[in-house]
Amino acid sequence: MKISMAVAAAAFYLALGIILVNFTGQCDAALQVGFYNRKCNTRNVEGIVFSVVERRMNEKKGIGAALIRLHFHDCFVKGCDASILLDGDSSEKNATANQSVGGYEVIDEAKGLLEEACEGVVSCADIIAIAARDAVQLSGGGRYDVQTGRRDGIESLASNVDLPSPSSSVPQSADAFKKKGISLEDMVLLLGGHTIGFTHCSFIEDRLYNFGGSGEADPTMDPSLVEQLKVVCPKNSEADAAVSLDRNLASTFIFDNSFFNQTKHRRGVLPIDQALALDPSTTNMVDNLATSNDFPARFGQAMVKLGAVEVLTGQRGEIRKSCRAVVKNKPRSPFSLFG
Repeated sequence: MKISMAVAAAAFYLALGIILVNFTGQCDAALQVGFYNRKCNTRNVEGIVFSVVERRMNEKKGIGAALIRLHFHDCFVKGCDASILLDGDSSEKNATANQSVGGYEVIDEAKGLLEEACEGVVSCADIIAIAARDAVQLSGGGRYDVQTGRRDGIESLASNVDLPSPSSSVPQSADAFKKKGISLEDMVLLLGGHTIGFTHCSFIEDRLYNFGGSGEADPTMDPSLVEQLKVVCPKNSEADAAVSLDRNLASTFIFDNSFFNQTKHRRGVLPIDQALALDPSTTNMVDNLATSNDFPARFGQAMVKLGAVEVLTGQRGEIRKSCRAVVKNKPRSPFSLFG
């Protein structure tokens, strides 16, 4: 009798284990390429996102840089969980550092189409990661495989936003990236995304007119570039014009290594960009990237690492219906032991 009871108990716990696996999902599941294969039967998930990004970039080329930046700003605050997309007076998108972030409308459109194709399946966090990759590819940077399987966060607070400043030194930036598990080399690669990026005059005015309170331009900036930028950014102007970060204007919208070549010639626009070429810890990396052809491929590898920062998978987080709002009154699974 005791043996029979033991066997029955073992069978019960085995069955319970199977039920929990089936209903709690892959709680510690790693991200994977092709996560949505067979999960969305009507159309290809990544193809839907690509079609939206392609059309939007044909309408406005600068949207590519915005989508890459959106991914970075999302992942650096509580991980890649689409918390930057949530609306609210005190949400992340209203933090000072995120005031100039764009691309939200692209994610909204892709999410709407995906909800029509396979309702409640694709996370907003994954859409951001896919769209950033598509922006790189459509800018000529090549295609890398995006790992998917993220779920969306339910918290978004401006007070959580603590992004590295464009005026940070290399050691300061490296420390911020290290806290996210990203190496110095990958930091340099990710900042190379500025090859299709833009800033605004307000972020560089001190470099042009009053660097370090000197009343003069930053001596590390090429004097000819100083004069060019002063035309675009007149002193005390309220226009706050956009400024391309790759000063080879023939490749402003092309994802290549031109950015690194420009910084080597003291033509970096943001302080951190120029510092990469001057700091002893990164100057050799910049030299290598400026003279080799493998930057796009290595950038893709760094983006995959960025996209894995503090992600939510399994039953953590949720799948939003709208990327701008959390799911309210989400029903509790009767099989969940964890709420």
